[in-house]
Amino acid sequence: MSFARGGMQSIWTHSTLLAALLLFLSGLSFSTACNKALCASDVSKCLIQELCQCRPSDGNCSCCKECMLCLGTLWEECCDCVGMCNPRNYSDTPATSKSTVEDLYRPIPSLFRALTEGEAPINMMVVSFPVAEELSYHESLVSFLETMEDQHQNISLPGNSIHSSYDNTQENMCTVVYFDDCVSIRQCKQYCESMGGSKYRWFHNACCECIGPECIDYGSRAVKCMNCLF
Repeated sequence: MSFARGGMQSIWTHSTLLAALLLFLSGLSFSTACNKALCASDVSKCLIQELCQCRPSDGNCSCCKECMLCLGTLWEECCDCVGMCNPRNYSDTPATSKSTVEDLYRPIPSLFRALTEGEAPINMMVVSFPVAEELSYHESLVSFLETMEDQHQNISLPGNSIHSSYDNTQENMCTVVYFDDCVSIRQCKQYCESMGGSKYRWFHNACCECIGPECIDYGSRAVKCMNCLF
């Protein structure tokens, strides 16, 4: 009987957590503050582990550190989804205007070129544009790199400027790949690695862009995923 009671309690606990999780996720679709595309997966994980149950607004911050560690780099973007900080106003900064970029550890240029030449594979779109156009998106990155260079004197940037490696006399083309559907940031990185990409850009509306070896910066800042535009 004790085993039966324990089993029932376990089922009840998991059912309660599942119900709370479903309620939370359903609430995300109506919330104008929480960034659903960016936060849903990680917030769900933290809620299931019961790491974000306290309410700082009520004076209870006993779980704040654990919740912050669970959300990790998404804390600033997603803390409002779990009631840990004041709701943010996303109306002025839509998810399509924000993105996360990363260099991939082992790019395979020949593989990327082979997969992007000719007819585009199903469920993705290949876009090529002049490197000069890519560099026009560079303004926001320049100040960040200069700040990092000032803080860490041992950091050296190629030629002290990303522009120095570009020869205006050459018509270099930057090729990127957009996946049609929305994907998580982990899937985006995995897909781009499997294509031999050099970098990737994951927009905060869940659009994924894989960046080819000829690109000097981080590709295009325009969202062009067919089924993931908003």
